[in-house]
Amino acid sequence: MNRRNLAVLAALLSFSVGFAAPPVCANSANDLPHIVTENGRHAFIVDGQPFLVLGAQANNSSNWPAMLPKVWPAVEDVHANTLAMPIAWEQIEPTEGKFDFSFLDTLLAQAREHKVRLDLLWFATWKNNGPQYAPEWVKLDTDKYPRLITAKGEKWGSMSPFGEATLAADRKAFVALMTHLKQVDPQHTVILVQVENEAGTYGSVRDYSPAAEERFRAQVPAELVKGLGKQPGTWSQVFGEDADEFFHAWYVARYINEIAAAGKAVYNLPLYVNASLKDVIHPQKASTYESGGPTYNVIPVYKIAAPAIDLIGPDIYNPDYAEYVGNLDAYHRADNPMFVTETGNAALYARYFFATLGHQGIGFAPFGFDYTKYVNFPLGAPRFEPEDLAPFAANFKLVAPMMRELATLSFKGKVWGVSEPTAEHEQTIDLGDWHALVAYGRPQFGSEGPAPGNPTPSGGVLIAELSPGEYLVTGYHARVNFEPAGKMIGKHPQYARIEEGHYDNGKWVFERVWNGDQVDYGLNFTSIPQVLKVRLATY
Repeated sequence: MNRRNLAVLAALLSFSVGFAAPPVCANSANDLPHIVTENGRHAFIVDGQPFLVLGAQANNSSNWPAMLPKVWPAVEDVHANTLAMPIAWEQIEPTEGKFDFSFLDTLLAQAREHKVRLDLLWFATWKNNGPQYAPEWVKLDTDKYPRLITAKGEKWGSMSPFGEATLAADRKAFVALMTHLKQVDPQHTVILVQVENEAGTYGSVRDYSPAAEERFRAQVPAELVKGLGKQPGTWSQVFGEDADEFFHAWYVARYINEIAAAGKAVYNLPLYVNASLKDVIHPQKASTYESGGPTYNVIPVYKIAAPAIDLIGPDIYNPDYAEYVGNLDAYHRADNPMFVTETGNAALYARYFFATLGHQGIGFAPFGFDYTKYVNFPLGAPRFEPEDLAPFAANFKLVAPMMRELATLSFKGKVWGVSEPTAEHEQTIDLGDWHALVAYGRPQFGSEGPAPGNPTPSGGVLIAELSPGEYLVTGYHARVNFEPAGKMIGKHPQYARIEEGHYDNGKWVFERVWNGDQVDYGLNFTSIPQVLKVRLATY
């Protein structure tokens, strides 16, 4: 671990005591945003302190100055602290070798005015399989910048990862972008950069061009064989029926790593890739999803092939509970910080903010948050007006005042979060010496029979341990009770004290004590944002 990370860890440890104003590590004003990993957990450090990305991603074509007046109101209405915005290759290099960063400069200036950080999305060789955001001089010259060839010999829409000229041009443009960003953003308004967008190929498991076929018949690269604990051999010998997909994933990831490493060499911001997902519940053929992208089954391949990439994030557009939480499980790894890089903007998705934080998430960024009147239904909501983002706004408003405290506790493994399931209406959260019992759909008074669930799944609960037996508890549309567990099984639970309050610049501000009817049947969270400091005891 380097000295910068050691300083951050020391700051995190002191920050955890009492939540006084969090200390800033030495030279943090000039310290780049970065990710710290310790004991299989991750913290995203911004301005020298832990940070949660409360994100809003604009629509794909909102990356022009004339559209920004329709973007900022949505960002403000949802209480986001970070805007994810495309930066297209065709936008900055419309003519080969001539760069135009005017939109980026405008975006930076306006983000600072609105006190919002930025996550830049590099749309270049791949944007959802195709090269639509590459300049015309690239995408129209398929001889110099080749497309993938299918098994039937057809020229496909996706770019080939073996196009050396494509890689060189994309890398040059990305380096120019990062160089300019370093020069014009000493404030670190930009805290993250996504390299490509949902890379991979739909409709063909891999490239079958002559360049690809030559490599496919060759030995699997030694670093991949060693990293996965395999025996040497050709791709077919090592990976069997998965050979085509793993081959494509390796070379797409190597291509991305070349671009990322070159960008980091000039400006070392955290870089990530996002995944168009493979179904985690029902098996699929590789040609039916975006093969070659960082789907859950090839994450280990990406980790070896693309060490310049700091994290892999899932783009989750299926609101089914098992699918959503299954994807959180798949991408929450000791070697991978959890960041939901995209998700739907329909109300059903909002509750998964709590489960994301429960998976030690460093961020959550729903898609399509602007008022340009575009909707991606059925992946998202059928319409998008200010009132439609209310569930997301409620979540961000609740967490924003204490996001750094939560980020610090998450790094220490002291945060739990759950979202309302569809089939079940009660959950148990294992806190060690205590269990939190969560029920959905109960009235605030009384507890007859099983919990019925909310009319539409909308509940979520977040719990953070401040000290043994003392917890921050919050959420929406749920009831929480506690029972002794572990070494305290058999003892009777009681509340020593329950305070409602809020955080203000790292300090807890007391508002009132909950007692009587407000606690007799558990802690009821409704549609009102409320944060409780709960001290538990036994008798």
